[in-house]
Amino acid sequence: MNLSLLLEMAASTLDDRTAVVSGDVALSYAELDAAARRVAGKLVEDGANGLIYCGTNDASFPIALFGSAYAGVPFIPMNYRLGDEQLAPLVQANPGCMVVAEEGGVAGADPAATVDRRRLVEASFAAAGDVELPPFVDPDDVAVVLYTSGTSGTPKAALLRHRHLTAYVIGTVEFASADPADAALVTVPPYHIAGMANLLSNLYAGRRIVYLDAFDPQVWLDTIRAEGVTQAMVVPTMLARVVAHLDGKPADVPTLRTLSYGGARMPLPVLERALELFEGTGFVNAYGLTETSSTIALLGPDDHAAAFAGDPEAKVRLGSVGKVLPGIEVEVRDELDQPMPVGEPGLVFLRGEQISGEYDQGSVVDAEGWFPTKDRGWIDAEGYLFIEGRADDTIIRGGENIAPAEIEDVLVRHDAIADAVVVGVPDEEWGQRIAAAVVLEEGTALSAEELQAYCREHLRSSKTPEIVVFRDELPRTPTGKLLRRQVVADLSA
Repeated sequence: MNLSLLLEMAASTLDDRTAVVSGDVALSYAELDAAARRVAGKLVEDGANGLIYCGTNDASFPIALFGSAYAGVPFIPMNYRLGDEQLAPLVQANPGCMVVAEEGGVAGADPAATVDRRRLVEASFAAAGDVELPPFVDPDDVAVVLYTSGTSGTPKAALLRHRHLTAYVIGTVEFASADPADAALVTVPPYHIAGMANLLSNLYAGRRIVYLDAFDPQVWLDTIRAEGVTQAMVVPTMLARVVAHLDGKPADVPTLRTLSYGGARMPLPVLERALELFEGTGFVNAYGLTETSSTIALLGPDDHAAAFAGDPEAKVRLGSVGKVLPGIEVEVRDELDQPMPVGEPGLVFLRGEQISGEYDQGSVVDAEGWFPTKDRGWIDAEGYLFIEGRADDTIIRGGENIAPAEIEDVLVRHDAIADAVVVGVPDEEWGQRIAAAVVLEEGTALSAEELQAYCREHLRSSKTPEIVVFRDELPRTPTGKLLRRQVVADLSA
């Protein structure tokens, strides 16, 4: 199966049902399919090797994605927020592609091959609609090339084949199962796997997809109310901004049945406040990676509701990412590649049809199909998966492995702290010292000594940060991931 078949099925079944809403533009499933075929015709006519998409969320995103799928060429969304020096090499690494971008083009792109993304929405490729499209697109062909966020170095090009993405969609969504009134609000960027997965899964379910090209807490809330949004997905920084904006007032979004979050680690205090403010909304924690075609584990509404009701075991599991999806296998291993017993932390490995684990430089999946996530975690007796963080982030102090997440959770529970990150910095005696960079809530004051005393009340003394610095903000990607390498460089200096 391939991606174009997902849209073809939806268009033939749902026809005039609204598929996409973006500003004053609304496209039915049939209109989206027709626009995608016209773009595909243009790609085939020009002999393009792929389609580079460099823009925000709007109707041109699904048109470009499915146009690429119908033409049988890779879709390559890029981070439009990158500077010219970062973006140009990525564009030049994909020669012979049509480039869909904002007015003015993209650094490193051939102007003759660059198209203003509004032309896709305005159906300006009518002439190309007569071009014969490939009769068959191999499920093993590359469908999407996604550049990883590069939080630990230079971004890598992850390759997702049609069979990976369709395995995820078919394995998690029932076709055309949505009520005609159902609507999904999407604010995560197109170049992130969550943006890709939201599009594919909501389209296959038959929901109306509402796009916001930029995130603003009040606009987000207003859009939910105006459009009758039933499902939405946010990254942690977005939810934190919504919670802060509400300032203790109920969210008042009665149509919102499900609010999913993921893309980065969610601070528990933010989640706990959100559960109070979004009465009647079911929360879902979705854990996945670019290389796994999005979600591989879910912590569902029942688990969140039980934790909110005070169930002590559920409260602990609120710090997990839930249970792996059907069709996904998980193993936790030690450094010698041996399986770890229940409850013991180690390196997380995954296996399943939706998992790619492949880059432009080759695959990292082993002979038995296991993908090394490079995340550290553990599994409890009931099968809940807990992620401690990236293995590279683990602090090794005097031979003891310390997970930064444990300390960060304690820090952000302090009333005066708005944000915090913990890293290891080089030390001749201990190998590494624990350092914390924190952002204070506006109008509060706190000394390093007071914060260290607070940590000693809640953690072993060996886990108390020896270095504490205060910053106005922490470096993060647009999807909320901490840029720990920048923090390490800052604090090591």
